[in-house]
Amino acid sequence: MTTGIDSKILKKLETWEEKEGPIPESLEFYGKLLHIQSTAKARIGVPEFSLSTEVISDRITTGRPLLEFSDISVDWSLFRDTFEEVSALLSSYSKVWGEVAANLKFSASFLEEAARAWFEGTQLPLSEAVGDANEDLWGFIIHATFKPFLVSYREALYNLINQELWRRGSCPICGGNPDFAFLEKEHGARWLICSRCDAGWLFQRLECPHCGNQDQNTLAYFTDDKGLYRLYVCEQCRHYLKAIDLRQTEDEVLLPLERFLTLDLDIQAQKNGYKPPERVSGGGVAIKEDS
Repeated sequence: MTTGIDSKILKKLETWEEKEGPIPESLEFYGKLLHIQSTAKARIGVPEFSLSTEVISDRITTGRPLLEFSDISVDWSLFRDTFEEVSALLSSYSKVWGEVAANLKFSASFLEEAARAWFEGTQLPLSEAVGDANEDLWGFIIHATFKPFLVSYREALYNLINQELWRRGSCPICGGNPDFAFLEKEHGARWLICSRCDAGWLFQRLECPHCGNQDQNTLAYFTDDKGLYRLYVCEQCRHYLKAIDLRQTEDEVLLPLERFLTLDLDIQAQKNGYKPPERVSGGGVAIKEDS
């Protein structure tokens, strides 16, 4: 069962394949991953959130995201089922993401420990089953599993955010780092998109969200011939951020899909020594060039 933007994305991929033939493996993978996540999200339903209006206001004004790990209610049995589906999917797309052991199975308590470490940005626990697995890829699996839970909270809490009071480099909902951005149609204001829960928030045009650098001499962006996409780069911290300029398109833009439609920008940026978001955001997996 899929609803809203998920169903639009899946329909768009299906239509694309019908008209153009086989789609790139990275997009095929994304469609299958989104189906797993959407099914899990339908089972999660509307999450409960017990923080008072006063606590919410205090967290926003003092720069703390609304969600701490202890605030998130997770059905760890569902989490484990989703984790096993996600890891099995990744193992079948090793050409895109690298080698992942098939049939990864862990206890719910181990996965809770891993989810907490990923969410809080501490060292991820490993086990014999994971072995020498790339830590970023291991984090990607946790992120992909956790995402439907975080998206459910984002949908429930988003309207509580006062955009003018935030304007920080991390997500006001879950604290994740941005991995995409857009320039709005009306005034060209820049909005950041959270890599963890897909929340969007208003941010300054001339500032690096990763390190706070505001020196225009060390901030730049590259754009394509049509001016549709931008690649923001910071010479101070060497991070990059992909963006789309909505003023340059009349078609509906499905922002979560744009991450996968712009993988060539990740390749170009990483080839030139720029870094994706840090692991704490759930991003940071290097992209294979042949994907």
